[in-house]
Amino acid sequence: MIKIDGNYIEGGGQIIRTALALSTLTNQSFEIKNIRKGRGKPGLKQQHLTAVKTLKELCNAKVKGDELGSEKLIFKPGKIKFKNLKIDIKTAGSITLLLQSLLPVLIFSDKKLKIEIIGGTDTLGSMPVDYLTNVFLLHLQKYAKIKTKLVKRGYYPKGQGKLEIIIIPKYFIKNHKTFNKLHKFLLNENNKINLLGQGNILAIKGVSHASKNLMKSNVAERQAKTASYLLNKFDCPKDIQIEHVESLSTGSGITLYAMYSKGLEFSNDNPIVIGADALGKRGKSAEKVGKEAALKLVNEIESNAPVDKYLGDQLLPYLALFGGKFKVSKVTNHLKSNRYVIKKFVNSNIKIKKNIIEF
Repeated sequence: MIKIDGNYIEGGGQIIRTALALSTLTNQSFEIKNIRKGRGKPGLKQQHLTAVKTLKELCNAKVKGDELGSEKLIFKPGKIKFKNLKIDIKTAGSITLLLQSLLPVLIFSDKKLKIEIIGGTDTLGSMPVDYLTNVFLLHLQKYAKIKTKLVKRGYYPKGQGKLEIIIIPKYFIKNHKTFNKLHKFLLNENNKINLLGQGNILAIKGVSHASKNLMKSNVAERQAKTASYLLNKFDCPKDIQIEHVESLSTGSGITLYAMYSKGLEFSNDNPIVIGADALGKRGKSAEKVGKEAALKLVNEIESNAPVDKYLGDQLLPYLALFGGKFKVSKVTNHLKSNRYVIKKFVNSNIKIKKNIIEF
């Protein structure tokens, strides 16, 4: 049984999320101790527990320690039986973080899948749903066709946002007797990650959103206006969409992303897109929110890396599965933690040389 230290480097939730995904996919059991030991309230939160229970059901796993606050978990997966999923996190727990546990498994389904998740869409410490859709998922389209529909935004503390996902796989785990045979097949496919330079910036886009009770204060508009002003230094078209949304909790946020090309047009086969975001909160002005997101994006653009620091650790499991290399703006502790877990499950010697990640 694979042994994992949940307190490795930063001791965050990324370790348990990746372990659950790769355990289910590779059919290898694991035991993890010190879950989220580096956080203020260690142990499994509702979002992590939802991931455990969803994957437990999906692969008929035998599990010990699957309860709120548990700092130890044993997960023994069985055979995966893919099916449509309706998931309610029951808190403002992040929908996008839950998907980090699910997508590495679901993209290898033997059929088209529809996933519905209720929870938080724009929450602190997780990628917003707009980043998921406009940045992260673009990189997965060559592995599976993935469509999303944001039905409702969910801000902290009540959540209750809803995201629908359609997954049409291109590679089928059922066609290979073991994961190792699937892995060997994937590495021989011409679908490796290859992201070493930015190219020419084509456009900067974004979404600035706020709950409808903030409409009179023009919060979404002010976030966008401030961000646009700071991004005028870049000579390219800019388009930040404004959204006023119905939600159970008051909230706002902005996600920005820059799109690049090595030629004249954006490539869907090898997308180069980097992003940044910021969330509003009580006492934080809309101008400060817009400035925060814009300055983050400026730093990412000026790094000359085609992978932003938030995307780096999220791409790592797919680098291990399909091979390739990418240049990231910053090698974060999240990325290092993810490499630690991935090497436990997948035969992948992921190398980090300065800001180049390669397998």
